[in-house]
Amino acid sequence: MRIIAAPNAFKGSLSAIDAAMAMKRGILAATPDCQVVCVPVADGGDGLTEVMAQALAGTLIETTVLGPRLEPLSSLFCLAEAKGVAVIEMARASGLALLPKNEQDPTKTSTYGTGQLILAALDKGVRRIIVGLGGSATCDGGIGMASALGYTFLDKEGKALVPIGSSLRLIHAIDRTEVDNRLGVVTVEGVCDVTNPLVGPNGASPVYSSQKGASPGQIKELDAGLENLAWVIDRDLGIDIRHMAGAGAAGGLGGGLHAFLGAELRKGIDLVIDLVNLKEKIRGADLVLTAEGRIDFQTKYDKAPAGVARAAQEAGVPCIAVCGSVGERIDELYENGINAVFSICPGPQTLDSAMQDGFNLLSHAVEQVVRTFLAGRQGR
Repeated sequence: MRIIAAPNAFKGSLSAIDAAMAMKRGILAATPDCQVVCVPVADGGDGLTEVMAQALAGTLIETTVLGPRLEPLSSLFCLAEAKGVAVIEMARASGLALLPKNEQDPTKTSTYGTGQLILAALDKGVRRIIVGLGGSATCDGGIGMASALGYTFLDKEGKALVPIGSSLRLIHAIDRTEVDNRLGVVTVEGVCDVTNPLVGPNGASPVYSSQKGASPGQIKELDAGLENLAWVIDRDLGIDIRHMAGAGAAGGLGGGLHAFLGAELRKGIDLVIDLVNLKEKIRGADLVLTAEGRIDFQTKYDKAPAGVARAAQEAGVPCIAVCGSVGERIDELYENGINAVFSICPGPQTLDSAMQDGFNLLSHAVEQVVRTFLAGRQGR
């Protein structure tokens, strides 16, 4: 028997790699002779760097960048030197988790450190840069990232603006004279699991800025600022990003990557599935197991388990999902290839206790899932 373990991270509890190890332990407890193939995945958010380092035989490169409030911090990215590829998680330089609650304010934060990670990757001579979009503390439309790479954003008096959210509404022109010329010969891809446009009711600020500490007034200010940025980009660069799908990802960084670096935006899980060669590994397997912290009807919108399930469905292999929390309307997932969903929690417990014991809970739950699967096969 061959079983594929392809989990996403359990945010705050287990990395995707640790989750795969827990699942392997559970599978082998149920069927010791099974061939277990661990394929940790990510959809562009937490864990992308480590997953890609493993998949691409890459190394983690440490560097110092400016964080979301433009303070120095240690960050890292994945370098797969033999393949000429770098993988960057913007959350490691510009993420909400990097700030205490009282410093979370998207009018004052910047993606500058993300640009510095891209610059560090360019210094390594890579030909392809993958940027994971998610978990941001920012709503600056990518002007911070672009500033680190040589763009300058000017006000009406021709003065350079600090590249933070509150500067968006003041942008009058874009100076490209100092842009790093290496950007012209490198391929950049932004990966995310959202399709929000840059502006409007479903845009970056109205949907996400409240989670980053913005007041109702600041949400309106940032949306207006992103509208102004989009107008200037359209005028000066000839690119319209207002309603582009995914432009609103990571506080508008999705749109900024496209406008300033020519990046293509891709569904994170689809790119990861290609890079980890998941479809080939699934072919001929008996069962696919996937996992994530929470699974509900929203999972079908290109979250990692949905991508894994689609690959399993295409190969004609059953797929079972395991998660910390089972949400509403999971029946909507069945047509996407997820045959069943199970929680790892054996009974009522606090979120903190479940997260602290995530490895054991996941392992035990997977053991029971596999035992049930085996019983069903025996009964045929």
